[in-house]
Amino acid sequence: MPVTHDGLTIEWLGYATVRLESKDGTVVYLDPGRYGVLTGDWEPDTPGVAHPPSRDYRPEDGDIVCVTHVHHYDPDGIDRVADEDATVIAFEGMDVRGSRRDLPRLADLEYEVRTVDAESDLVVAGVPIWTLPAYNEPDGPHTRPDGSPFHPEGRGCGFLLSIDGTRVCWPGDTDVLDGHAELEVDVFLPPIGGAFTMDRSEAATLAVELDPELVVPIHYNTFAALETDHEAFASELDDADVSVALDT
Repeated sequence: MPVTHDGLTIEWLGYATVRLESKDGTVVYLDPGRYGVLTGDWEPDTPGVAHPPSRDYRPEDGDIVCVTHVHHYDPDGIDRVADEDATVIAFEGMDVRGSRRDLPRLADLEYEVRTVDAESDLVVAGVPIWTLPAYNEPDGPHTRPDGSPFHPEGRGCGFLLSIDGTRVCWPGDTDVLDGHAELEVDVFLPPIGGAFTMDRSEAATLAVELDPELVVPIHYNTFAALETDHEAFASELDDADVSVALDT
């Protein structure tokens, strides 16, 4: 279900897909698609797990579509959410050729595409946007058996957007990094599933340090590796007087 904060509508649609709508109707999507969350094909690995329901979703109303890295690059998902005049903002270092999926180049998408690095600053459709580094530490817990990070540095980014003056942060698929706690954030969208990103405890600690006006956790329970106790996450922040909305 959508939640509203200071006139901004926020809706977690599943996996990492979030829809943001400003008071004037500007619509932004973050990482749309993957795993059938927008096609009606998604099914939980564990029955009854808390997650947005599966549905065939094709509003084609997005003015801006942000893509953090190749794991979240879903051309069909972009087509489902993007208006024909939309601008796609995508990390420049996405390794399309190295993906196991047959993916088109960004240049082949039928939209205006603007590529960004991990320290970009731009304005699109009146929305100021900054990018953030997003990666797993080589010596951290989110690595493969051979020690290589699931998300090496330089392969993706996070996004910080100012929508009607409300600063929304989706840090992307990342560990908690130096500098995260220094950000000025009003609405925080942390990944809490762990395995490939910060887990719920790490995300909660960061949320307390950021002290945003609202936290909406995402990127959890989509499949078994991301299953987590979202209510425990919310309880930990409630104890710290940080407002949480479980958008499921």
